[in-house]
Amino acid sequence: DVCRTYDDIQRAYVDRLVEDESIEEIRCNVPLKGPEVEDYMTDFVCIRTDGEMMVRECVYRRLLTKPLTLKLLDMSLEYWTKLGVKDWGIVIDAEKQPDETG
Repeated sequence: DVCRTYDDIQRAYVDRLVEDESIEEIRCNVPLKGPEVEDYMTDFVCIRTDGEMMVRECVYRRLLTKPLTLKLLDMSLEYWTKLGVKDWGIVIDAEKQPDETG
């Protein structure tokens, strides 16, 4: 299947998911359903080989303290927790080392 990624974090993370033998199914850009979720899509919803669901949201480090980012992450966490997901997390870009430029 085709997985459309929208940024470098998603592209890098989907490669890791594909290589992970404990992941049986990967769905990307999964829309949340309900009036309280405001047209939001979760970046990755995965099914592990043991049947457990795993949810990941990809966020740039520089956006982690932005109010809208926090609101959307909270909304996602609450949504998936209500559906019984125990393995919810965020994926962020690597922190630049002091000697890196850009």
